Amino acid sequence: MVEVTEEKRLELAQRATANMKNAYCPYSKFHVGAALLSEDNVIYDGVNMENAAYPVGTCAERVALGTAITQGTRKFKCIAVATRVPDGGSPCGMCRQMLFEFGDFEVLLCSPDGKVQVRTTTHKLLPLGFGPDHLK
Repeated sequence: MVEVTEEKRLELAQRATANMKNAYCPYSKFHVGAALLSEDNVIYDGVNMENAAYPVGTCAERVALGTAITQGTRKFKCIAVATRVPDGGSPCGMCRQMLFEFGDFEVLLCSPDGKVQVRTTTHKLLPLGFGPDHLK
């Protein structure tokens, strides 16, 4: 796992928190922002997007990941996720699986004030996860 500096963690947490304001969540009003750091130090942003047909919505983590993948990026150091949950909201199961696909990297769960509440990794979020190695 690639080490992330404390300064970069703070930047990611603040960026994820700032991204919350751009979330499209007219139904739940549950704003989520994400900031995903690639191994080459590019930050990809994401927000959650809801739809009147609820299953059609997309999570902030997957938006950030999809943006990175679209740009050809496949290796990551860290993702920060910010929600209104005071002790840091955790990614849903689908997001955990998507993040797991791209290796074991740091995950920061942030409160709405931009502070990191939980520091963990993608593999700790999804113990016994199914990944590319299982298909070999």
